[in-house]
Amino acid sequence: MASRLTSEDFRKQAEFRHHLRRFLRSSEMNAKSFGLEPNQYQLLLAIKGLPNGASPNISTLAERLQIEQHSAVELVDRSVKKGMVERYRDGSDKRKVFLRLTEAGEKAVTEIAVRNRQELMNSLPAFMEFLDTLHK
Repeated sequence: MASRLTSEDFRKQAEFRHHLRRFLRSSEMNAKSFGLEPNQYQLLLAIKGLPNGASPNISTLAERLQIEQHSAVELVDRSVKKGMVERYRDGSDKRKVFLRLTEAGEKAVTEIAVRNRQELMNSLPAFMEFLDTLHK
């Protein structure tokens, strides 16, 4: 049975969505200012921020980005062409292909993340307010 939502619940969800979209738009604009597609920045961030023990391969990154594997391959191909990512093979098993950021990729992901941090900090109070309502 669904809980009843009040007008205030809808207002808070709408406000949260507004701030989330504002953050995402700012992040997209920051990526574009470096000549990257927004999803290329997301790929760089996913590689840079992989959890400990996660392998930087197509399967892992497709799951992290919530895209199909063939879409991840295309995204990686475009990012390799742009000089942001490179492929390398595992030393013990040459069949395994992994990804890493190039020097240019490291620089781009770091500078964009620094810019995004400020917008995230601006939106944090709205995010926290919404999250607090979920516990009530």
